[in-house]
Amino acid sequence: MSEPAEKPEVFQLPAESPVVAPARNRRAAAQRVREARDRLTSTSGTRPAFDHELVRQFAQTRLSASFVIMLLVVVTGILFAFWFDPVTAGAWTVGMLCIHAVMIRNCSRFLQEPASPPRTRSWRRRFVALDLLYGLAWTTILVHPLGLTVVSNTLLMFLMLLVVAVSSMLAASLPIAALAATVPVTAAITLNFVLGGTFDSYVLAALTVAAEGYFALLAHRLHSTTLATLEARAEKDALIGELEQAKAISDEARHRAEAANVAKSRFLAQMSHELRTPLNAILGFSEVMKSEIFGAHAVPVYKEYSADIHNSGVHLLNLINEILDLSRIEAGRYELNEEAISLVHVVTDCHHLLKLRASSRGITIHEVFEQGMPRIWGDERAVRQVVLNLLSNSIKFTPQGGEIWLKVGWTASGGQYLSVKDTGSGIPEEEIPVVLASFGQGSNSIKSAEQGAGLGLPIAKSLVDMHGGTFTLKSKLRIGTEVIVTFPPERVMSALAPMADEAPLQPGLVENDDRSRARGKPIMNAGTGL
Repeated sequence: MSEPAEKPEVFQLPAESPVVAPARNRRAAAQRVREARDRLTSTSGTRPAFDHELVRQFAQTRLSASFVIMLLVVVTGILFAFWFDPVTAGAWTVGMLCIHAVMIRNCSRFLQEPASPPRTRSWRRRFVALDLLYGLAWTTILVHPLGLTVVSNTLLMFLMLLVVAVSSMLAASLPIAALAATVPVTAAITLNFVLGGTFDSYVLAALTVAAEGYFALLAHRLHSTTLATLEARAEKDALIGELEQAKAISDEARHRAEAANVAKSRFLAQMSHELRTPLNAILGFSEVMKSEIFGAHAVPVYKEYSADIHNSGVHLLNLINEILDLSRIEAGRYELNEEAISLVHVVTDCHHLLKLRASSRGITIHEVFEQGMPRIWGDERAVRQVVLNLLSNSIKFTPQGGEIWLKVGWTASGGQYLSVKDTGSGIPEEEIPVVLASFGQGSNSIKSAEQGAGLGLPIAKSLVDMHGGTFTLKSKLRIGTEVIVTFPPERVMSALAPMADEAPLQPGLVENDDRSRARGKPIMNAGTGL
């Protein structure tokens, strides 16, 4: 029965490194120190940058509401013209409009000037003074006794609430200016009610003071909300700046790492190529000396020395070939020589090559192959290297008397898989990413007498990735390890004739029409399975 290939487990680092918390604490402490220093240099208890922003919002609000204030002044002047002398009401209206024009002029000038802490403090005092003058101007018309009839009391209360509400909303970003504009108005109306001498007048005076407190509290809340918004925006801008700076540093480090990786790959490829030339001479002469082609050695032990030289040279040549393959893969220069190959035949050949080594260690290798498996489209040398690396690792780390299972079959999606499972010492879960990295070795590999360079699994995984397949490593300590390699369905080929009786297909002869089916040539599977 076929066994579906499982996806490799994803190993993630801890959410927060131990180094992150101290860095975050240092940044928070530096921010608190900066805010305390800014408050010491500010007259309003906030940061100087916030002082300017609050004054700027005050000026913009006054400019945007200029028409509303003008309309309120004109309507009030017309209303009081019915109770007072029209000339007095007209003069008051003109005076209020002049004060309003001066305020608008100053707001426009402030918005046009560059920002600086001294200028901001100066403009802040100027706006507070203008708002105080604005509030006193309102009192000049409200302190006149109107007889305190029911109608006059109602109109007076309504006008007072309207003026205080508008002034509080417009000056909410500067609470001192809001108080300067509303307290004189409230005091004048309260005085009018108190002078009435009746119980209703006292009640209206108390309600006037309560209304002033309510609007003052509302202005303070609006100011606090605006300040919190500014602080959040400043913090966001600071974080964005830090992120951009960190991104720039990260990009620079990445470019350097990529350049260093390319330089390393070129160096390994060049050195591996240069080392193979003298190594071939060493292998050739050691082979001659070991075989005693020119006669027996005078000292018999020289034959053993020659064999040791030859074996060491072969090991070094294999290591150089692995480094050369890895450097070519990392540099993107490894090209697949694809053709129609039988995965079962490749696995069987690799088993025969390593059967003697496994038998010498008392290891039994079991073959579990599905029958009638079609060929796949791939690089035979690369697939053979993958199988040899996986099987060699299993033999190396499986103790004497252990067992190894070689499986070839179908995947659930219609592809083919290869599984190499052993009863070796296993790999700790935290070391799986290490052994899959270049030159990475686990603790069991370091303790083993047959240490390698840590390139077998990375090369095998890279070759499988180049075929569009998946490489899954599952291992349990003291139980065993299993590696599952899958090839996608689009690499599986189908044919009318049995694959065992068919000659190998040459690359470039793949056809996918009815005439090729009639001639009995294999075609590429469309990915729907066989």
